[in-house]
Amino acid sequence: MLVFLKDYIYPPAVELLKQHAEVTDNWDRIGEIDAIIARGTKITADIIEKAANLKVIAKHGIGVNTIDVEAASARSIPVINTPLSNADSVAELTVALFLMLERRLYEANVKSREGSFQTKGPADFLGNEVNGKTFGQIGMGNIAQRIAYIMGTGFHCKVLGYDPFVSAEDAQKRGFEKVETVEELLERSDLINVNVPLVKSTRNLVSREAMAHFRPGAVFVNAARGEVIDEDALYDALVEGRLRAAACDTFVEEPVSPDNKLLTLRNFSATPHLGGNTEEALQKTGMQVVEDTLAVLNGDWSRAHRVN
Repeated sequence: MLVFLKDYIYPPAVELLKQHAEVTDNWDRIGEIDAIIARGTKITADIIEKAANLKVIAKHGIGVNTIDVEAASARSIPVINTPLSNADSVAELTVALFLMLERRLYEANVKSREGSFQTKGPADFLGNEVNGKTFGQIGMGNIAQRIAYIMGTGFHCKVLGYDPFVSAEDAQKRGFEKVETVEELLERSDLINVNVPLVKSTRNLVSREAMAHFRPGAVFVNAARGEVIDEDALYDALVEGRLRAAACDTFVEEPVSPDNKLLTLRNFSATPHLGGNTEEALQKTGMQVVEDTLAVLNGDWSRAHRVN
């Protein structure tokens, strides 16, 4: 078996893969490749068309927006992913970003390095507690449920959720009070997070029109995909004071360009797609994607999570 793997994944997972298959990091023998394991590498329709022997495409992580799933489906090539392996890490980062925004830690760090503070606990640099606030979650999937649990049980937040594919009864079981529109969620929430996959229906889901409904003093976090929000509209909302602060771990262009105007704002924080970038998540994800790929190649679908 020949498996394509170019991206960095957990080294022991690579060793496991090499015990059972030949591994290549280039397309020189593309017609012979049986499986592709992709973390950041884009798998285009052209690649899929040329990989005549391809039997499975495996995503190291959750989002499959870097894979042309439609082209894979047209050739009846299954696409699998690892939807739970990094969920805890992404959830923890998201909660950390909310704490940072509410206590203005990013800004405090910058000002401290500039020597801007003349006293400890400056009276003109107040933060806010997370405790007891209303938390609005766009999307109610696995990661969203983990975030909601932490915000609800750990910080006693009222938890609202928007997801057109989840009923009110199911939302309650998942820990949410369901709202019917994004606009209603924004109007009622102090803390807003978006956590949805990037598909046609979620592109620019948090649009300029939706952002007009931000509650005064609200803060916003996006650790899903950059394209699910309107970055230009987010900049305007922060500049105009319709949103107090925001943090993004994902951007339309990644790594985020230093020319991105959001980076000029003191009430905005950027991180380089760190959601699943922990020792624990990389270990779990690396081992799972390799084990699932090998299982599928050997005809065992009992453990694989298929996307298409």
